[in-house]
Amino acid sequence: MNIEQLYSIYEQHRSVQTDTRKLKPNDIFFALKGGNFNGNEFAAKALEMGAAFAVVDEAAYYTVPEKMMLVEDALVTLQQLALRHRQQLNIPFLAITGTNGKTTTKELINAALSAGLKTYATVGNLNNHIGVPLTILSIQPDVQIAVIEMGANHQQEIAAYCQIALPTHGIITNIGKAHLEGFGSEEGVKKAKGELYDFLRSNNGTAFVCNDYGYLMEMAKGIPHIITYGGQEADFVGEAVTDSAFLAVEVRGNSQVGFIQTQLVGAYNFPNVMAAVAVATHFGVAEKDIAPAIAHYAPSNNRSQVIVQGSNTIIMDAYNANPSSMKAAIENFASLSASKKILMLGAMMELGADSIKEHQALVSLLERLHWDAVVLVGGDFKKVTHPYIYLENAAEAAKWLQQQQFEHAHILIKGSRSTGMEKVIA
Repeated sequence: MNIEQLYSIYEQHRSVQTDTRKLKPNDIFFALKGGNFNGNEFAAKALEMGAAFAVVDEAAYYTVPEKMMLVEDALVTLQQLALRHRQQLNIPFLAITGTNGKTTTKELINAALSAGLKTYATVGNLNNHIGVPLTILSIQPDVQIAVIEMGANHQQEIAAYCQIALPTHGIITNIGKAHLEGFGSEEGVKKAKGELYDFLRSNNGTAFVCNDYGYLMEMAKGIPHIITYGGQEADFVGEAVTDSAFLAVEVRGNSQVGFIQTQLVGAYNFPNVMAAVAVATHFGVAEKDIAPAIAHYAPSNNRSQVIVQGSNTIIMDAYNANPSSMKAAIENFASLSASKKILMLGAMMELGADSIKEHQALVSLLERLHWDAVVLVGGDFKKVTHPYIYLENAAEAAKWLQQQQFEHAHILIKGSRSTGMEKVIA
């Protein structure tokens, strides 16, 4: 059996699963492997549970030939099947990558596009070597435009995803310090994320570029079609006009989008909102429908969520953190009009040899600003010099916060995923 034959099976059963816990009747099951699991061991069980077909890559588990395909590598086959499906879809594919704001930008664009088009976007942050092909294989024939998020922590990763997704359009949200262990330096991050621009440049693609970031404009040179957005001198111009916790944006120029009151925290989300305006307008969504669609989007999953507990306002931004996103969140929180400000910051991960330096730089930033209390949690915060409260983990931070009994306070909680800072208010 080859990919063409497998694709014929897929056309009859257009749902693919890699986890039997999420399996539905008539799914195609791919037996993927990980550090602590072997999906081949669950292939027979998947068929018993109602899977229509299973792809395995170990002969010992090729037990039901009429309902199984034995391949050399199940993951590679999944990616090949996704490419085969992508080649049948004559619709725009918008790829999104960058250091910060990928998921928020993707969700805003999905919301804005959905006001006028049948849109499919990456679910959650399924943006890796498994998530990208699964996203593509979830696109049904009636979809008019696809939005694909691409994450990366090493060179050539985005390039590989582009060879599967074949994007016609692309956005790099920004370039900052993240995953330095894999990228080596900020220049390494730029090179890796720039692989999306490289693909667009070589394939007559279109890039939506934030004109406020000169480095992105420089990186985008040579791309056949460039559409700009930002605070000035761009195709789509806007201005952040709020002094409250929530960002508001006024779209300027000839646009009829007008005023957008978002449910997003921080002016650092301004480029993300403008990207959604630019993309939706470009693809023909009625301008009068764009602002309500963006305004309706509410962040979830600990991404800049505003949570009210009694008289306290908590900004929960605990999904991830790196030096760039930490700096933006802290500076935004410092500019907020509030009588009592509490910072609870979890350590940043995957920074390699730069980790101590970056944590110390963050402390230096904190010392230049006024806070009513600062709590630093875990990781390399233990190894730097600072005048603040240090606690080993989120559980200790939660206990500390309960003991304080703050009233009428604003509290920013942020940290890398592995620090689990969302547990501070669990």
